Amino acid sequence: MSVPEPTKVAIIYYSSTGNVYTLAQSILAGAEQAGAEVRLRKVHELAPPEAIAANPAWQEHARSTESVAEATADDVLWADAVVFGTPTRYGNVAAQLKQFIDTLGPQWSQGLLADKIYSGFVSTATLHGGRESTLLALYNTVHHFGGILVTPGYTDPIQYEVGTPYGPSHADGQGSIPVADATKRAAEFTGRRIVQITTQFKVGKSSVH
Repeated sequence: MSVPEPTKVAIIYYSSTGNVYTLAQSILAGAEQAGAEVRLRKVHELAPPEAIAANPAWQEHARSTESVAEATADDVLWADAVVFGTPTRYGNVAAQLKQFIDTLGPQWSQGLLADKIYSGFVSTATLHGGRESTLLALYNTVHHFGGILVTPGYTDPIQYEVGTPYGPSHADGQGSIPVADATKRAAEFTGRRIVQITTQFKVGKSSVH
């Protein structure tokens, strides 16, 4: 049984200096390669302008992504799959993304966030700076939504190279290490995998109904 329309993926992220945005672009590329319709959305910035201005990389990234639309609840409702991206903040989700998720209470209470595919990706400053704990904390939210978690796991050779089964992740060495090509390829694979599994799920649901 065929799916009547392309699988819809919303990539909703927060990025200060651009690493999470770079991962988001790779996930978007992979999802589009797999035939999905994709919305790339950033969440609202909560930091004061003076804090952003004090960090040249943060200021430049904010300027260069002004054209990226801000996420709304409608983007989540529209999507068959939602992929959240965040930098690590003390081993946890950044306040900007958490604030957006917290606004979804009305949709959650109506059951509108259930039975969707969810996944995540992350960047942190140091190699053992909490990438896995951040994704695991994010995935607690998926359980409360009644969502279906899809991660890359070790389901492709690139995953054995980068070793990030919980989701694409990057450690930037306190701003000194750009996102590696292997990490970008892993993020593209994740985008393709999310679309593949989501499409299979949609076909299964349609066959039941």
